[in-house]
Amino acid sequence: MSASRPTALIADDEPLLRDALARQLAEAWPELAIVASVRNGREAVARFEALRPDVCFLDVHMPGMSGVEAAAQIARRAHVVFVTAYDRYAVQAFAQGALDYLVKPVEPARLLDTVARLKARRQPAGPDVETLLAHLAGQLRPPAPALNWLTAQVGAALRLIPTEDIDYLRSDSKYTVVAWRGDDGRPAEALVRTPLKELLAQLDPAQFAQVHRAVVVNLRAVSHVLRGDNETATIHLKRRAETLPVSRNYLDVFRQM
Repeated sequence: MSASRPTALIADDEPLLRDALARQLAEAWPELAIVASVRNGREAVARFEALRPDVCFLDVHMPGMSGVEAAAQIARRAHVVFVTAYDRYAVQAFAQGALDYLVKPVEPARLLDTVARLKARRQPAGPDVETLLAHLAGQLRPPAPALNWLTAQVGAALRLIPTEDIDYLRSDSKYTVVAWRGDDGRPAEALVRTPLKELLAQLDPAQFAQVHRAVVVNLRAVSHVLRGDNETATIHLKRRAETLPVSRNYLDVFRQM
């Protein structure tokens, strides 16, 4: 059933009963638009194929083609409510995929129950079971271990840089500049072909923090932070002369320091 105004078809070989049900529906469900009112199952199928109403109220006993036969051709493409003078047809109605059945004469309270069921079916469907299970499995899956090393080209050499030796990372277009300390403890830089955003997702969040759109810092390399104007700050590093900017959006990282 669509999320727009609901539509319905009524099929009954008795014109007075069709009109009576239409009036009852107008009171019980004012938003419902009756788009077709037909005399038998064959007309019901034809009008359904042309108009595709959301709901089909089908009388069980109609000349030519019964409501049950018409429901079989509609084949669950609409919500079917059988209307019958005999409640013994209820089991057969549900076997045909009917949402509900109404016994003539239709009682207003019973019709309200049917309308409530139809409205409930109009609510957006929630996530299916497979989606929920996949989501839960994702939550239970242990996170990937944080990177211990970065592979970077330094001149003609390929270096394995321990993440604990990194002071900060700075975005450089599609690449990332890695500021680290070499074996002799001196500052060094290398370029890796991985965007900063992808690297950040693989680093230990307890050790590395983004402090600017283009900068991620190793918190263990921070000496102190000086607040500036307009909710900004500047990071001073323990073993480097350069400073790093902290933008307003990331100042919370240091509020507890």
